[in-house]
Amino acid sequence: MEKIKVLVVDDSALVRQSLSRIIQESSNLELIATAADPYFAVAKMKDQKPDVITLDIQMPKMDGLTFLKKIMAQHPIPVVIISSIAKKDSEIALEAYRLGASEVIEKPNFTDDSIYNYWKTRFNDAIIAASKSNLSKIRSYKHLQIENKVNTDIVQQRIPSKSDRLILMGSSAGGTEVINTILANLPANTAPIAIVQHMPENFTKSYSERLDKNSLINVSEAKSGDKLNHGTAFIAPGNMHLLVRNKPAGLFLALDDGEKLNRHKPSVDVLFESASQLSGKKIMAIILSGMGNDGTNSMMKLKEKGAITIAQNEETSIIYGMPREAFLSGAADYSLSIKEIIEKIKDFSVK
Repeated sequence: MEKIKVLVVDDSALVRQSLSRIIQESSNLELIATAADPYFAVAKMKDQKPDVITLDIQMPKMDGLTFLKKIMAQHPIPVVIISSIAKKDSEIALEAYRLGASEVIEKPNFTDDSIYNYWKTRFNDAIIAASKSNLSKIRSYKHLQIENKVNTDIVQQRIPSKSDRLILMGSSAGGTEVINTILANLPANTAPIAIVQHMPENFTKSYSERLDKNSLINVSEAKSGDKLNHGTAFIAPGNMHLLVRNKPAGLFLALDDGEKLNRHKPSVDVLFESASQLSGKKIMAIILSGMGNDGTNSMMKLKEKGAITIAQNEETSIIYGMPREAFLSGAADYSLSIKEIIEKIKDFSVK
């Protein structure tokens, strides 16, 4: 298998050396060059085009977000952001995702061996996932019309306080803006939605707040005890599993601090598995862009219980990994575009 060519862009010599060592130790990756700033990076790219760029945010001459925007506008290449500032300012991380970054990773303490050894596995996974990104698909959903929660004159709709319907979504790399597009195009009386998006814990609160601003439904980071009503959507907190519980008063959420599943926490399989234990509920389960197979096994259980199961189609997926596994395994009955998924959710919520 041909190795993934990586260009490292960071103004810190220590970081460049550390990332170079990880890449050189990997059987999947090949280091083609390092650069201390975006201008050096452009010069290096004239000699050899990388498959993936790792990019810091705070750099001299040009910051990482500006460079990312230029890359995506002129010559799109998958980018993994590696920055310490992302942990301190999640809005910057979310802006990187919006601009087209495949992944945002917090910069570790490279002198701590225990952290370093754990982190390099995540780094390798992020580079491999990024290399499979189809960046041309970003435009396929950004052109969809998005209603504005604040400015739209909303016709008041009856929103039931208790629901026998439930929508579940699972997503990973390439899915953050897909979820934003879907939620922003749903009516205020949409059936309740529980979402697992693979994302670090310090990002999910800001992410849910941004989704809420763009949506007619109310979106928030999930807490134990949250009730699943029509017109609400909940995002699993980073580093916590999300589960659904059926109680006499309705459907409620619970958080669990258990072990990772499929190398993820939160895991789509944990959420879907909890919903497969529900009885007397109409369920729709959706798997969106991402690498791996998280959600496939438990989606099959949901299908066997009568749930509507959907995978995002290849034509609109930035990374057609998780949806591919779900559809080819038979767990997903439908392979749909983002626009078709939106319409399915609308129909499901009112029938």
